[in-house]
Amino acid sequence: MTPAQAPIALTMGDPAGIGPEIAVRAWSRGTAPPFFLIADPDHLSTVAGPVPLVEIADPADTADAFARGLPVLREALFTAPVPGRPEGRNAAAVVRSIDRAVSLVGSGAAAAVVTNPISKKVLKDGAGFAFPGHTEYLGALGNAPLPVMMIAGPSLRVVPVTIHIPLAAVPAALSRDLILETARVTAEGLRHDFAIDRPRLALTGLNPHAGEGGAMGREEIEVIAPAIEVLRAEGIAASGPHPADALFHARAREGYDVVLTMYHDQGLIPVKTLDFDQGVNVTLGLPFIRTSPDHGTAFDIAGTGRARPDSLLAALAMAADIARLRAGGA
Repeated sequence: MTPAQAPIALTMGDPAGIGPEIAVRAWSRGTAPPFFLIADPDHLSTVAGPVPLVEIADPADTADAFARGLPVLREALFTAPVPGRPEGRNAAAVVRSIDRAVSLVGSGAAAAVVTNPISKKVLKDGAGFAFPGHTEYLGALGNAPLPVMMIAGPSLRVVPVTIHIPLAAVPAALSRDLILETARVTAEGLRHDFAIDRPRLALTGLNPHAGEGGAMGREEIEVIAPAIEVLRAEGIAASGPHPADALFHARAREGYDVVLTMYHDQGLIPVKTLDFDQGVNVTLGLPFIRTSPDHGTAFDIAGTGRARPDSLLAALAMAADIARLRAGGA
């Protein structure tokens, strides 16, 4: 079995969230590439409804099982979850499911990791999770110097340079070196995993109107513009700093392949507005493939039947596409 032919490993996510439901619904749509879910089949049986579950002992059993039901690789929970009510005693199992998925990709038993949404607070309180989120934890597992979070949808790709930090901390955290390393990883990821030979990177300013020539802040002059000049000298097609409020309309989007924003919401608001149901969180700079649906645990609708699997299906499809591309189109 080649890496591109191996199944995708899907983690459980928070079992009290919508992860179990969207996994079941993704399989039932009949359009997903072969995947197996690392979760507790005893819990899944309470949410699967008419969808058959097939417990597997090895990822190699996925292809045969997938035709008959949702393949599940057992990862036992401490206690039965209640939809919408996260339980810290299950946090260790959630982390183990991530660890196992990464290990299986490393051994060649799985082609990619797709992660269901987690609650960082629950993992911190219940398992001592010391990372701001999935991206940083997966970077540590893969010994990646700078894992980069890209949100990609049919209309827009965005990469926030600073991610899960308070807005008040952004100016101090923003540096020329951080912009440079983020842009380099992004450009290489688009070449390697998206077959874009010369990616066009548009960089936003930090301040309104990109600083208005220094009248509204000097980060554009002192930090962002110098980084762009270095990128251009390295042969990377980088432009900016652009005023963020004029960068996301349809005509502007024709001029770039990805936008690097200076903070989280500056990029995630437009991409979620445009592509909420089809957005995918893909981590660039890892030694393995990782994607995720671009939404959270949605505890408020867990168990109500309202959760949609569209973003998970998009994440599974993107993971499979990248695996085929890395394998030379096999």
